[in-house]
Amino acid sequence: MRLLRKLLLLGLLVLVLLAGAMAWWASSPIALRESPLDFSVRPGSSALSAARQIKQQGADLQPRLFYWLARVSSRGAELKAGSYEITQGTTPWTLLERMARGDQTLLAVTIPEGWTFAQMLQALHSAPGLQHDAAGLTEAQLMQRIGAPAGTSPEGEFFPDTYLYARDSSELDVLRRAYKAMQRRLTAAWAERAPDLPLKTPQQALILASIIEKETGNPQDRDKIAAVFINRLRVGMPLQSDPTVIYGMGARFQGNLTKRDLQTLTPYNTYVINGLPPTPISLPGEASLHAALHPAPIKALYFVARGNGSSQFSDTLAQHNAAVARYILKNP
Repeated sequence: MRLLRKLLLLGLLVLVLLAGAMAWWASSPIALRESPLDFSVRPGSSALSAARQIKQQGADLQPRLFYWLARVSSRGAELKAGSYEITQGTTPWTLLERMARGDQTLLAVTIPEGWTFAQMLQALHSAPGLQHDAAGLTEAQLMQRIGAPAGTSPEGEFFPDTYLYARDSSELDVLRRAYKAMQRRLTAAWAERAPDLPLKTPQQALILASIIEKETGNPQDRDKIAAVFINRLRVGMPLQSDPTVIYGMGARFQGNLTKRDLQTLTPYNTYVINGLPPTPISLPGEASLHAALHPAPIKALYFVARGNGSSQFSDTLAQHNAAVARYILKNP
């Protein structure tokens, strides 16, 4: 009986020592080959196989101890596959908690306002950690994959923003998120539009917003620029927007617009055609969407750049010619 008691006490002491050793190990920083250390855990990995993958990628982690830590804490079945980052000071316990929460390392790609769809697609193709599953697709195939109605042109249909994604995410997933973001904002803006606008559909508002985005140098002028185009649409004047001409020229544009360029018919040359071009010419931001649907209450039909980022607005052609002479031709 006395021997049994001693054995039990010895066993209890061993358990306490093991528990203490495990607690010490679990709370000690993991030695890293480099910091931060990025690693990936494959889907379906157990705690043991995940720890082996982490060790192979440069962390001094004991796979079997990590396995027992996960088992004792009942977190082993909760580990999420994905990409993670370990920095100096990370302990096995904090690593286990992060993997159980799926607290992955996120990468980012930024799409600026005013970019074209081609520029956006190139940024996605160049972004690290993305699966380039949009590469090789036609525009029609791409739009079909993200759930857009048949015949939708991709230009202007994606909201410019910074998008976060986990490593090995899909390009199409980022595109889908950006498309849905633009649809939400366009729908909301259209529902709150000013009355009596010469815009018949949300798509027309999107096209106009894309032109405003490219024409705006000073954000304070945005709603006035919108007013000029709205006023021209009301009276049937051509929009005469240089950015639409440039967009229609594509690779033929070499940095300067000529008189011949302004006279050459393309679907986007708003010096030649009446009304809006057939599609947007850029990815407009929220401010340009708002301006297109809430133009300033002015009668201006013309504007010209002052050379400092802002614009001079005129109601009449005579006023506009004087502004051109002052700011462009530099006449007194």
